[in-house]
Parts: sequence; C-alpha cells; structure tokens
Amino acid sequence: MKVALAIIAMISTAPIEAPAPIQIGSSHVLKSSPLGEARTINVVLPASYAKETDKQYPVLYLIDGGIEQDLLHVAGVAHLNAIWGRSAEAIVVGIETKDRRRELTGPTRDLELLKKYPTAGSSAAFRQFIRHEVKPLIEKSYRTTGEDVVLGESLAGLFVVETYLSEPALFDGYAAIDPSLWWDKEALSQTAVAKIGDKQKGRRIYLAMAKEQVDEPAGINRVTSGLVAKAKGWCLAARPDLGHATIYQQLTPQALQFLLPPAEAPPPEFGFEVKCSAKF
Repeated sequence: MKVALAIIAMISTAPIEAPAPIQIGSSHVLKSSPLGEARTINVVLPASYAKETDKQYPVLYLIDGGIEQDLLHVAGVAHLNAIWGRSAEAIVVGIETKDRRRELTGPTRDLELLKKYPTAGSSAAFRQFIRHEVKPLIEKSYRTTGEDVVLGESLAGLFVVETYLSEPALFDGYAAIDPSLWWDKEALSQTAVAKIGDKQKGRRIYLAMAKEQVDEPAGINRVTSGLVAKAKGWCLAARPDLGHATIYQQLTPQALQFLLPPAEAPPPEFGFEVKCSAKF
C-alpha cells in the first residue's frame, strides 16, 4: 500500500509539459465587395503538401465550410479517403456562410417566404464572391492543378445545383447531398431541363437524396430528367435508408470518390464503390 501511494505521489508531482496546439489548417479573412463584409476562408492542405514541394493538387471547395460548420467532417473524410487511395489528395477550402438563406438561395417572388426570410435570394452575389475573390486567392496562394470541385449539403446543396444549372463553368465537378430542392415551391428544379445543355458538358455532378426526397421526388426527378436527356458524367444516389440528418456523413466518401477519383483504382477487396441508383 505504501509503495502504491509513493508511486502515485511521484506521478502527481512529475513535471507536465504544456500542451501543444493541434493545427489542421489556416484561415484567411477576405473583405468581400460583393457581400459587403469580411468573410473567413479556411484551408486544409493535403498530408503530402509540405514534403512534395513540386506537386500540385486539385481543390475541393466546401460550402458551409466554417470551423463550426462542415469543415472538420469533410476535411477528415478527404484525408482518410486519400490514405486509402479512395480519392485523390486535394486542397480543402471551406467557405464559411453566415446568412445561409441570403447566400445560398436565388431570388423568389413568394411573399410568404420573403416574409419569413426577408434576406433570402442573393446566391448570385455569393457566386460572385467565390468567382472573383475566393478562387483567385487560392490559385495565387497554393499549388493547384487548376481543377476544382464543389460540395454542399441541404441549402448548400441547393446552391451547388443552382450553380451547375446557371454557371456550370465555375467548377469542374459538383456534389449536392440532399439538396433543398423543395425551396421556393421547387422553382429551381422546374428550370433544369431548359438549362442543362452544352454548357454542362464535361462537368460531373453527384446528387444524393435521403428518405424525405425519395418519398416526394418531384424536384429531384425534374433535375434527373434534364440530366438523362442532355448530360453525361452524373450519378444519382437515392437512399431511402438514410434521413436528411444522416446522409451527409454517410455519403461524403462516395461523393469525393466520384468527384476526385484516384490515379489508380483501389483494390476491389477494399469495397470502395460509388453506388448510383441511376447514372450516365
């Protein structure tokens, strides 16, 4: 008993080194002209970035990419995917949002919607922010290949789909996880067939829908109809086994595998697969 107490006393009095911070990335603050305020851009570099100084990397732009939003989740998936050879290493750029209905939705004439969300409808300004301020910063500051893709969920997924339809050249690839196509009485999806055409050529898009949209699929069906008729390089993942609250965590690895496939396919025994309910 005395020996045990002596050991405990030694441990309790042993010097303890000060904890070192764990750093996963860097933050840039941009004074945005289109948005009229300062915005934070978070950057997480691939594991090999510091060692392979001649290597260039594709960029994954993440909408809702704040530290307290989706950055840690997606950066972790990107890192783990790269370790296993499931998707290519990429620079993860988290674009923080503040007023999601203002920044991630297009104009609406729905008076009830505007009464509830009076700031809604400025997604074009948010795209301008990305086009003229965020992307030039990243391309100037980091070693990029020039290839970039975008990922978003829910309202951010709606923004991803809207960008694919209205300004497809902004990114090379798109992933929308359970996009909020119900917004504005499904107005965005009603434009899909007319807007999909030559401008989307060569631009991949991954769409995933959870149980809520599987049960009421009118919006996603309109988008899919446009893709079937006019587009190539797309994947629709219908997952009635997942809800809106769980689908993002489950399907991000597949979304990144689809957008940023590795140079060599992972061994089949790993079981990595992009499961599409429909694709072309």
